[in-house]
Amino acid sequence: MADGYAASASSSKKPTVVLINAGRLDFDNKLDLSNIAAHAEIARHQSDATPEEILERVQGAEIVISKEIPVPGDVISRFPSSVRMIQEAGTGFNNIDLAAAKAKGITVCNCPAYSSDAVAHLVFTMILNFSCSLVPQMRMLQNGNLDNFTKCLQVPHFELQGKTIGLIGGSGGIGSKVATLAEALGMKVFITSRSPKPNVLPLEELLRTCDFVSLHCPLNAETRHLINKDTLKLMKPTAFIINSGRGSLINEPDLIEALQQKTIAGAGLDVQETEPPPLDSPLYTLENVILTPHIGWKRLETRQRLMDIVADNIGAFLQGKPTNVVEV
Repeated sequence: MADGYAASASSSKKPTVVLINAGRLDFDNKLDLSNIAAHAEIARHQSDATPEEILERVQGAEIVISKEIPVPGDVISRFPSSVRMIQEAGTGFNNIDLAAAKAKGITVCNCPAYSSDAVAHLVFTMILNFSCSLVPQMRMLQNGNLDNFTKCLQVPHFELQGKTIGLIGGSGGIGSKVATLAEALGMKVFITSRSPKPNVLPLEELLRTCDFVSLHCPLNAETRHLINKDTLKLMKPTAFIINSGRGSLINEPDLIEALQQKTIAGAGLDVQETEPPPLDSPLYTLENVILTPHIGWKRLETRQRLMDIVADNIGAFLQGKPTNVVEV
């Protein structure tokens, strides 16, 4: 397959790349796609798509670029024979049916590590906000409540030095970046890992021990709803949980209940089980929640780096030397 593509790349006609939902990537029209255009003609669709719309958009394309949009097996099985590569413009690929792609002879690639720094910075933005109750203080001002100025401080306010942070799946790229930032602020870092390391703790002990718990593991059958009613009960009532990984790592109704009942102190959620959450979700209004719309990877520089990696992946594939291939 790859050799055939290397041969066709030498012809005068460029292959076609289709961005099936470019609006998730270039929502501000500030990205430079010339690196992709150097390899292929670009067909671009801004909005997300239904399965039938995906099928319409990939007609005649050799390479499909998707961003966090479900591409299920029954759709891939009906892809035209022209499609030889699916490029997920991101690290996670749980939205693509890999077995169906393999059965169709389609190579799937992703973009690892493009947003490690940006996501780690967001994790610590949330942690720092919780440590000084910045969001509750801003809400008080918005509501005309000046008690923090006219009385003694009305909200929790504590140092991070000496606090503990537990990183579930913390040996990966983002987790390692978070660990570096935590250590720079004097925090004690613990991780869950299959590799023996001095700071490795079993999940249950990590949850019981840590002041902050941050999720950095992939979403799969083993990790879906890893955080649930039972595991939340293990955490200290003063502890905070941060999720910048995948929303379904947490059982959301169980988390909402824990937050409402103050089983834990708070949650910073850049990802949710349904994105965006339903309009009636309590997550929008709970005072002990910092909620962001999956922005960890959306900084301009981060998105440009992502598109440059996408271009490199496409170039390598067309030369018969595919990189960042996701195996079933």
